[in-house]
Formats: sequence, C-alpha cells, structure tokens
Amino acid sequence: MNQKSRTAGAALTAALRADIDRLIDAEPDVRADVEDSVHQMRVATRRLRSVLRSYKRLLDPDAANRIRTELAWLAGILGVARDAEVRGARFADLLDRYAEKGTPALKSTRTRLVRAERDRYRSAHTEILAALDSKRYRAMRRELKGWRKEPPLTESASRTPAAEEFDRVLRADRKRVRLLVRAEPTAAPADRVELLHDIRKSAKRLRYSCEAAAPVLGEVATGLGGRAKYLQTVLGNHRDAVESYEALRARAAEAHAAGEDVHLYETLADAEDTAAGRCLAQYPAAAAAIDKS
Repeated sequence: MNQKSRTAGAALTAALRADIDRLIDAEPDVRADVEDSVHQMRVATRRLRSVLRSYKRLLDPDAANRIRTELAWLAGILGVARDAEVRGARFADLLDRYAEKGTPALKSTRTRLVRAERDRYRSAHTEILAALDSKRYRAMRRELKGWRKEPPLTESASRTPAAEEFDRVLRADRKRVRLLVRAEPTAAPADRVELLHDIRKSAKRLRYSCEAAAPVLGEVATGLGGRAKYLQTVLGNHRDAVESYEALRARAAEAHAAGEDVHLYETLADAEDTAAGRCLAQYPAAAAAIDKS
C-alpha cells in the first residue's frame, strides 16, 4: 500500500508498534545491567510517551492518559539510575582530563564524585529491578503488548488520511518550538536555563513526531526531524554541562565542610562552565534551522 494513502490509524499503529517493541526489547538487557541499557529503555519510554502526546487526537483519551502516566512512572525510576550513570562517567572523564597524577586530594575527590555516583547507580538499579518485577509494570507491559495490534484508536482515526493528520501534528509541534525560541531572548537571566530546557523538550517532541511520520511524509519529516534532533542535542549538551557544574559546586561545598581541599573541584567546575558556554554558542544556528523548509 502507498504510505500516503494509509489511514492515520494504520500509520500510528505501525509507529506505536515499533516504539513498544523498543521498550519491551530493552527489558532483558536492563535486568542484566548491560552497558547503556538503562539509557535505551528510558529513551524508549520517553519516546513512546511523546508520540502518545503528539498524536492524542487519534487515541482514546482515557486509555492514552493511563499509559502515559505509567510510562512517566517508569521513566522516573529509570531516570534516577541514568542520571547517576551520566554524572559518574562525566566526572571520571573530567578527572582524567584535568587532574594530573599526584594532584592533592585526587583520591578523596574521585571518591566523592565518581564512586559516590556509581554507588547511587547500583542502588537505583536495584529499584529498577523491583519496578520491573512489580504488578504495576507487568500490567502496563501486558496492555502495551495488546496495543501492538490494536491500540485504542478513535473512530476518526480509521477515516482520516495519514498524510493529512501527520502533517497537522508536525506543524503543531514545530509551532510550539518556534514560540518558545522566540520567547527566549526576552527571558530574565534567572529564567533562561529553564526556558532553554523547555525548548529542548519541545524539540525532542518534534523529533519523535517527525520520526513517527517519516514513513508517511518522507523527506519532509526526516529533514525536520534531523534539525529538531540537532537542536535537542545542542541544548542537551548545554543542560548536562550546567547540571554538572552545579553538582560540582555542591560537592565542593560538602568537601569544604569536611575540611578537604576543594581546588580540584573548582578547576572541574570552571571546565564545565566553559563547556556550557561552547554549547550555548551553537544554539542560535540550531534554533534558526527549525524555520527552514
């Protein structure tokens, strides 16, 4: 069947099936604690939740909202482990780059930064396993498996052309990003970091709606999705650097209170502040690209 002649319901069912498979297929690796598996399951969870939000007109609202709530619960549990994993890896890399052997307080700094985050990860992974063994998760997984063939579509989903509905969704998601981008120059300095985070989240939503629409809309969707992904990546890197800077300052305060040398913490924090600035320098071009046809 020509993709552009498909109904919106059939096209969304195919997109949901792919996203559900990503989520379910990630579970064994998460249970085995395979490298990057928590990240992959978290992305699959967020991606599915985002698609449900963007294409909500095609779905029964009660069923979609219920699954979105459950996905948010799972993403939150995965996020605790993933955030610790990212911080631990980032701190280890910073120490490798900026701390010379024999640096005073290197051992205590590494313990407070890297080992502490790895301990947080292990504890959080235990919580993930408990969640995956829970009745709540099993009920969600069982319902999603049913959605692979028969998601709770509205009656109009079987009548609306896929190209028409998917194009409408992309225009709405793109408009949301544009409005936030246009508001950013007037934001107060204290509000700017959070507004940039909102722009990133909106760009991610646009990316995922584009990827769902790609089989129907082709290059129109893939091109816009690629630009949304770039904006998301630029602002994601900026967010990571800002959060790392803030965490380093907090750990430095803890170290100072414990009577430890904090010079190395300050060096690493300065490096993250510089990294955040480099990322932010890429933002204007990435944001402008969303307006390209």
